[in-house]
Amino acid sequence: MDLEINVDQLKAALASEHPPVLLDVREPWEYETAKIERSTLMPMGEVPSRAFAELDEDQSILVLCHHGARSLAVANWLQQQGFSKAQSVAGGIDHWSMVIDPSVPRY
Repeated sequence: MDLEINVDQLKAALASEHPPVLLDVREPWEYETAKIERSTLMPMGEVPSRAFAELDEDQSILVLCHHGARSLAVANWLQQQGFSKAQSVAGGIDHWSMVIDPSVPRY
């Protein structure tokens, strides 16, 4: 499984019959500024202490941040911890806003 997906793949996954968990690893102020509906906020610094209690190792987890760097690090860490279906959204919410949904504010 690839470590990254693009925003077109994210859009298709969210519209599927069994959508993935969309894990937003940005800070709360970023999430309040711009977010994708149905996403779950778990700031990057909290992932190690919350992942095993709140995430299902067998479920698809798509990780989102501002531009894709934090999400790539978190997806990599999750995969190393046994969350084999964790993937990062390349380009982050900024790219989502440019390509998929311009109503999501850019910052």
